[in-house]
Amino acid sequence: MNDTRDQITLPTSVAGSGTLDRLIETARDYAEQSASENTLKAYATDWAHFTRWCRLQGADPLPPSSEMIGLYLADLAAPGGKAPSQSASRPLSVSSIDRRLSGLAWNYTQRGFALDRKNRHIATVLAGIKRKHARPPVQKEAILRDDILAMAATLGFDLRGLRDRAILLLGYAGGLRRSEIVSLDVHKDDTPDSGGWIDILDEGALLTLNAKTGWREVEIGRGSSDLTCPVHALEQWLHFARIDFGPVFTRTSRDGKEALETRLSDKHVARLIKQTVLAAGIRSELPEKDRLALFSGHSLRAGLASSAEVDERYIQKHLGHASAEMTRRYQRRRDRFRVNLTKAAGL
Repeated sequence: MNDTRDQITLPTSVAGSGTLDRLIETARDYAEQSASENTLKAYATDWAHFTRWCRLQGADPLPPSSEMIGLYLADLAAPGGKAPSQSASRPLSVSSIDRRLSGLAWNYTQRGFALDRKNRHIATVLAGIKRKHARPPVQKEAILRDDILAMAATLGFDLRGLRDRAILLLGYAGGLRRSEIVSLDVHKDDTPDSGGWIDILDEGALLTLNAKTGWREVEIGRGSSDLTCPVHALEQWLHFARIDFGPVFTRTSRDGKEALETRLSDKHVARLIKQTVLAAGIRSELPEKDRLALFSGHSLRAGLASSAEVDERYIQKHLGHASAEMTRRYQRRRDRFRVNLTKAAGL
């Protein structure tokens, strides 16, 4: 992100030198790793939208004005000051507005300013937006055991099929985010953009991940048969693709006969899930558009959390959640009415 690089410079009182110039470049490189590429792109878009809005209002985005930001949030919720049904512009959801505010706070920090989100001009407007417009969160549907097996069965046994089967089974058994799947390397420090590495053992695969919540280890045991075993699927892909260094999951040639060196994008995982959901006939009673909207990369994590009949604390550790409450959000209907407080209270 160019704004981040521009902000890291020497103090005016310090004379430059070759060594210090190199350290500036190193610091800028580290700064660019402070958030994921997708997050940085989103923050850049947030800032561009806000600065354009300020120009249209005849205002300057710098320094931060809590009053103007409060008005900006109100305009996102009800563009033009009109009710959403009357507005030409589409109002943003509460979660999108909250995310947009986080983007502004990050951008101001990069420019040496502090944005006080608790300032009354911001906090009260945001609280009012949440009270009036908040809706229950829309969750993607979980991919359950029979679903993942049906999806994997739609794939062939050429290189591309071996790769995609390993992605689905590993992502499901590991409860992995799509970014975690594609960021894996074969070994530690194989590539500068690595998000972790794998160790294949007799008992299974040990994944060491530099994830959203920090470093964590994920144990993926071997399955009950080769057809459903994520570790076997991974071994098959690595063997036939002749991958022993660098990214675990790479693109293939157009004819599907050769593995290339280029790391897969996390968007491939999302496309793969939607493609195989359709091919497997999952939720076939719905129109195709609705079926596609139900599933995403997070459906793999939700599927593991909903299907694994083990103590909740093991699922929480496996998914890398800081709280049990977050884990329960992924457990689609699994725990409903497991504890009946009505009967426990004597009714």
